[in-house]
Amino acid sequence: MSKLTIKEIILLGMTNFALYVGAGNIIFPPILGLQSGTNVTPAAIGFLITGVGLPVIAAVAMARLGGSMEELTKPIGAKAGFIATAVCFLCIGPLFAIPRTATVAYELAIKPFVSADTNLLPGYSVFYFIIATIFAMYPAKILDTVGKVLSPIKIAALIILCITAIFLAPSEPAAPQEQFVDGAFALGIVNGYLTLDTLASLAFAIIIVNAIRSHGVTDAKPVTRYAIMSGCMAGVGFIFIYICLFRLGNTSVILTPEATNGAEVLSAYVSHAFGNFGNIFLAVLIIVACMVTAIGLICACSSYFETIWPIRYRTYAVIFAVVSCAIANFGLTTLINISVPGLISVYPMFIVLVMTSFFRDFFINQRFVIAPVCLLALIFGINDGIEAAGLNILPDSVKALLPLYDSDLSWLLPSIILCVVLAVVDRMVNKKAA
Repeated sequence: MSKLTIKEIILLGMTNFALYVGAGNIIFPPILGLQSGTNVTPAAIGFLITGVGLPVIAAVAMARLGGSMEELTKPIGAKAGFIATAVCFLCIGPLFAIPRTATVAYELAIKPFVSADTNLLPGYSVFYFIIATIFAMYPAKILDTVGKVLSPIKIAALIILCITAIFLAPSEPAAPQEQFVDGAFALGIVNGYLTLDTLASLAFAIIIVNAIRSHGVTDAKPVTRYAIMSGCMAGVGFIFIYICLFRLGNTSVILTPEATNGAEVLSAYVSHAFGNFGNIFLAVLIIVACMVTAIGLICACSSYFETIWPIRYRTYAVIFAVVSCAIANFGLTTLINISVPGLISVYPMFIVLVMTSFFRDFFINQRFVIAPVCLLALIFGINDGIEAAGLNILPDSVKALLPLYDSDLSWLLPSIILCVVLAVVDRMVNKKAA
């Protein structure tokens, strides 16, 4: 057994933070801050719940389970657990999250510097994924490569942006836009989902645990302790960054009142704050932010699938990079349009798995209690996802009976009730059997 030094613990926390914060995290708070106006507080609270609270809780849960997705999904059975895990890794991997890092970086860091009719995305994505793959080839050294090289650049740029946002407010907050008058909290919740950080926590746990073990820490308890510490450090960093970015957007209405996405808000703000240097600054920040996240996701997905099918880690890394490169060329808009219904559909089930992992030892028959609750959450989530895609299945009279339906949280109360009922039945049945 060994232990980490204070410097290594800080470096681990920086690495954990840098792995999560991609361009999506940087884009969502500014547009929410601008559009929510004077209703920014409920929007920010909703976003922090799903964008910070859930990822940190998931990171702690995974640390307690040794970074094992198999252990997390154990209560729903091997086959269902395998499907759930595969869905998780594919969502945060080559089907959406990894390609998104390339397309967002292109939209914000490259496209502003070329003519409107020039499409450099194919060539840029190839170069981008070659670099990401080179870093991902050495997962055990990610603490050194990402932590020492890329994380400081990324964190320094974010700190500069956040300090500027604190002291430079171009205007006062405006009145909330129509959808934020009554729905600010719900929109914050959904946009927190879109960061993908809760699902990423389930994958990044493998990287963090392996990074700790690569420094000679082998016993389960200290590995768990260091992983929890790094997750909490990342969470504190998240809160600071997000609050600053909400303020940035909330006070930028005079700069870009008609903005429809966070990229426009950020671009207008950095141009106002830093002049011509602003676009270059934003480009460096976005490219580094996206690259770090892409490296972490390729590492995590390759590490997982290496344990499922007998293909070498590096082969998986190349495969995922190639597939991600191909999908990235469909463009950012298409990726986002597809992802929103999908994420809303699967998130509730994973939230149930994460939350019940803290007290599932209380259940005598874990599968009897947890599996039906996960299924119920998935059914509600799929309905919410279908509605997010523009299709309505349930009549309005039924929707009115479901608490929190408009917040895409209709699954929450039924899942809690079912969990309590099954827990009581579990105790009663097993007592009689005894």
